[in-house]
Amino acid sequence: MQPLDIKLDFPGKAKYLQLAQGLRTAIINGDVAPASKLSSVRKMADIYQLNRHTIMNALQLLVAEGWLISNERSGYRVTDSLPIQSSIGVKTAPALQPTPYQFANTLEVPSVGMDLNAYKYNFAGGLPDLASFPQKEFKRAISHVCDHIDISKLHYGEVSGCAELKVQIKEYLHKTRNLDTDDILICNGSQEALFLIAKAFIAKGDNIAVETLGYPPARKAFAACGAQLVDIKQDDEGLCVDDLKAQLMRFPIKMLYLTPLHQYPTTVTLSPTRRLQIYQLCYSHNVMIIEDDYDHEFHYRCQPLQPMAADDPAGIIIYVSTFSKIMFSAARIGYICAAPEVIAQLTAWKQLMNHKNDVIMQLAVANWMKEGGFERHLKRMTKLYKQRYEAMDSYLMQLQAQGYPIEYIKPDGGMAIWVNFNKNTRDLKTELAKQCVYIQTEREFYFTNSVRSLKPANLSYIRLGFAGQSNESMQLGLSLIIQQTYKR
Repeated sequence: MQPLDIKLDFPGKAKYLQLAQGLRTAIINGDVAPASKLSSVRKMADIYQLNRHTIMNALQLLVAEGWLISNERSGYRVTDSLPIQSSIGVKTAPALQPTPYQFANTLEVPSVGMDLNAYKYNFAGGLPDLASFPQKEFKRAISHVCDHIDISKLHYGEVSGCAELKVQIKEYLHKTRNLDTDDILICNGSQEALFLIAKAFIAKGDNIAVETLGYPPARKAFAACGAQLVDIKQDDEGLCVDDLKAQLMRFPIKMLYLTPLHQYPTTVTLSPTRRLQIYQLCYSHNVMIIEDDYDHEFHYRCQPLQPMAADDPAGIIIYVSTFSKIMFSAARIGYICAAPEVIAQLTAWKQLMNHKNDVIMQLAVANWMKEGGFERHLKRMTKLYKQRYEAMDSYLMQLQAQGYPIEYIKPDGGMAIWVNFNKNTRDLKTELAKQCVYIQTEREFYFTNSVRSLKPANLSYIRLGFAGQSNESMQLGLSLIIQQTYKR
């Protein structure tokens, strides 16, 4: 083959790709006939002033695409049946206009997610301190699993979760929450748990009662499955029983979504009296209760109240919890406790979605719990978060003493404090992000598409998470929040 005039002057594009494109174009244009033998690799390297490895990469790419054939002794030649020949004689295809996609529901496209490195001061309400996680200890648990795993567990099966982890979680729930359950369903985090519940129970147009201020991903899951959300009033003591009763008379409510221990986002603990009244109301109106107990472990002033699900004679409570706040969210360990019939249906839905969770992670967590590492870590983190909880309270009181109109009720536990700045916080999140400060403002916790929305005109609260950063960072970040909020 005579040397071809191939230009290799496209900056930023690999030389082998440029050479392959030039040879490909020459074959398509007929400059090189089918079955023609190409020059040797050494000769082409001299002609194009390229390394022989670059020439080989280009030729191997064309072999893979079907343009060339490689013979061990005679080098490379153009194939007899070119890929382009299949389209010879075919008329140019008419230009087609894109047709609209027929989605059943159009959801808001999620953002990439929180880039922790983008914020120097992070007040996210459910962010654990990952720097304090015992990575080496947990690595040993993973290594133990990999060294001793029953290979059959890597096949399909155990949709509801590995038996070893379920045993450990059931023992843990009995010991720490007085919650006994026949079976549990392990999920990929609490979000999958909430979505499974929504798919199993919600038909289009069904009404779900929710706290006025609530957890946005849960509401989105319910709405995506066809639910209509009914806001229920809340006060300084949690969900208002009288308003729940009134809305039960007004709407055919099917389920109630509740965060009774640390109300999300206000962190208020629902009193035993109100819990009992809510349970009785839901039972009398045939309403299922979803109890989301997302950070039960972190309670500081007293022992946390046991879950409502611990005293559920009628079997109307679906209990959801997670290890994301104890470990890290990427572990994706959440779980559901409910009546056997409910667990059976949710397991069937889970099998349709993803068959099972990460087996290695489940077994590693089970081993870690069995060996006592989980409990030791939990005690350390509870002590650390309590110190930060007290520090946040101290900083806020100092700001009050300086004359700032800050109001808050110190919660019994949780990972954040709900603070009224008595100033409109509408644009505060955006402005503080420019200063590398992450906050969550009140407007983020309302759902404006509720059939009964109670979103107020004046939004002045901020949810200030204290668990995920040091006391020093917390104090410096608070100073920036104050400066931005009360500009003079």
